Amino acid sequence: MATISTSNSTPIPFFVLIFLILTTFITLTFASESSSYEEKEPFVGVNIGTDISNILSPQNLVSFLTQQKITHIRLYDANPNILEALSGSNIRVIISVPNNQLLGLGSSNITSSSWIHKNVVVFYPKTLITGISVGDEILTTVPSLSTLLLPAIQGLYNALVSSNLHKKIIISTPHAASIIQNPFPPSQAFFNQTLSSVIIPLLNFLSRTGSPLMLNLYPYYVFMQNKGLVPIENSLFKPLLPNKEMVDPNTLLHYSNVLDAMIDAAYFSMKNLNFTDVVVLVTETGWPSKGDSKEPYATKENADTYNSNLIKRVFDRSGTPLHPEITSSVYIYELFNEDLRSPPVSEANWGLFYGNATPTYLLHVSEIGTFMANDTTNQTYCVAVDGADSKTLQAALDWACGPGRVNCSEIQPGESCYQPNNVKSHASYAFDSYYQTQGKGPGACDFKGLGMITTSDPSRGSCTFPGSKQLTNQTKQVLNSTQPSNARENLRFRTFSSIKISNILEIYLVAALPSMLIFLL
Repeated sequence: MATISTSNSTPIPFFVLIFLILTTFITLTFASESSSYEEKEPFVGVNIGTDISNILSPQNLVSFLTQQKITHIRLYDANPNILEALSGSNIRVIISVPNNQLLGLGSSNITSSSWIHKNVVVFYPKTLITGISVGDEILTTVPSLSTLLLPAIQGLYNALVSSNLHKKIIISTPHAASIIQNPFPPSQAFFNQTLSSVIIPLLNFLSRTGSPLMLNLYPYYVFMQNKGLVPIENSLFKPLLPNKEMVDPNTLLHYSNVLDAMIDAAYFSMKNLNFTDVVVLVTETGWPSKGDSKEPYATKENADTYNSNLIKRVFDRSGTPLHPEITSSVYIYELFNEDLRSPPVSEANWGLFYGNATPTYLLHVSEIGTFMANDTTNQTYCVAVDGADSKTLQAALDWACGPGRVNCSEIQPGESCYQPNNVKSHASYAFDSYYQTQGKGPGACDFKGLGMITTSDPSRGSCTFPGSKQLTNQTKQVLNSTQPSNARENLRFRTFSSIKISNILEIYLVAALPSMLIFLL
């Protein structure tokens, strides 16, 4: 039998050495897979734009994200102040290369190395940078830069390799949905053939590096461009009868919503080019809450319905009809309304929140229990906006206490909410009372633009606002309840049951082989 010996040691049988090597290999393999398991789970993130007149400071932004339990964000640049504020926050961030920087990066490896050092190496790992999106919809919006796209991506990737970060940070480029032609039925979809000289090498790169195909997918625009052909219910993830679902005649797959069809169109397009190992990451999707006269479907109700159902869909992990085993992660467009954006009106109204961090509308995802936690509880109130005309505000107050049938006794002289004695304070109390009695329904906090929803309790001193009174009653009910919650146990069970059989086998081998080795020695 072959042996390996060293001075002052007992000869080691060759097969024992093989066992030792296998043990080490399996241990390292298992450790590697387990450390990346969490990131493979689907998530919901948000895009953060900065065309906002009163934007939060970086420190306040991070505090707000933490409060809302938002764990994934995407920036449209690599703002150093935000990246510094994110340090130690456990919030994962995709940073971006703006289109105007593509020329320099696509023509110089030195520039690429400098960019990675300045925007990644300096902050990582205290700031959890998980990805880089290079440019934005270059192939359709700035086609003159398309030949520089892949060289820029490759240069940045090489710089990541030099910094030993290429296995920790993905790199790709977001595309508009229009790069895919004939998107329905999905089985007949294909990439725009005029873009093949870029698309094919790009997919080769994504496949080789394990990076996703980034797509900006908007069912809102599909609906607006195909009114009469695409039902609004299908665009908003609303339940449909089977005979109302879209059916792909080639595969007989049923599509209950537009987003799934758009994602599968991308998978079929890649399959047509023989790429089957690249996943889709939805870098932008959403619905505007306000529009002009030509955008009647841009409403708070529709925005709430779309984004609430989108979040539920991701966390349900139901995948798509073609790939039920793959649920694409998504980044909602966007966190804040960007009030400085140019017309149409909808361009400034995609946000889940106003620039001052008050909710644009109330999402209905309370059963999720984590994402947007403080925006999906009952801790929301309606108050008067700052700077409103006092006469107009007084008229709205009179309506609420009159035809609106609000109990305004608490804001009468001598009562607990009379002070401070000004129209804004009294209107805020009346607005919140009306908002709460109407079940916080859509439009219940409008008052012709004079009311706004907030998660901050406006109660002060002995003055308790109606929304706070309801919350107090609900808290008492919870405290008096004796029914135990098994949510934590359910979570533990789901987590354990998701471990693959192959992983369990690896655990067994890692545990057993050292014992076998001792026995053989």
